[in-house]
Amino acid sequence: MKAKNIKDNQSEFLPFGKVRMGYKIIQISAGKGPLECAFVVAKVLKIFLKELINNKIEYTILHKENGLENGTVQSVSIQIKGNNLADFLKNWVGTIQWVGTSTFRKFHKRKNWFVGCFEVDEIPAFARIKDKEIQFQAIRSSGAGGQHVNKVSSAIRAKHLKTGLQVLVMDSRSQHQNKKLAIKRLQEKLEEFTVNQAKEQLKNQWENHQTLERGNPVRVFKGTDFKAVKKEKSFKSKRNQLKNNLRKQLE
Repeated sequence: MKAKNIKDNQSEFLPFGKVRMGYKIIQISAGKGPLECAFVVAKVLKIFLKELINNKIEYTILHKENGLENGTVQSVSIQIKGNNLADFLKNWVGTIQWVGTSTFRKFHKRKNWFVGCFEVDEIPAFARIKDKEIQFQAIRSSGAGGQHVNKVSSAIRAKHLKTGLQVLVMDSRSQHQNKKLAIKRLQEKLEEFTVNQAKEQLKNQWENHQTLERGNPVRVFKGTDFKAVKKEKSFKSKRNQLKNNLRKQLE
């Protein structure tokens, strides 16, 4: 899937109830956890991506740090794009728990393993390039093109002033057409540059989340097939507690 501009905007309400598409970057990380946690990240990633598809949310994997064993992932950063992202992420951002026996240490007594799902801090991004942000220079074309090719300054060099990125376009004998192509290619180059910047930033970020809140996981899975454990509704627990208290009073 082709990467889009990286933004981290909240969805905004528009007239007539329409919602503007938003962008987020999510990181699923084992942090400093043992190999089993990297195993959990790999399994959780598959479920996360499946739910993105089911909710018609586009995604791009920006960076993935593989674990020490095959089939394990130490950390993965994903750019997501879609509507109502905040509602979707309510069931994901936080601590994720897996209840199961280690697949690497069969006799290990530990049964509970924890990984983190985080929303990554905003990464600076560039919007659609405006003409005032570009410096144009008309130069003479070179190469094949007939006897007039070097007599007319039809080629265009375009430079993005904020980043210094440049493109040279001489596809057409028309300076106007070359200018249009230069703007388009410069925009594409800027998008690629922004994505690469994000990847570099994310490479050093997967270790940032070392402390996990283990007492209140947002998602719980169990078994090697990672079946989701449904949380018992709080009002149901309170109702059962009230019934038990009333029963004891009547005895």
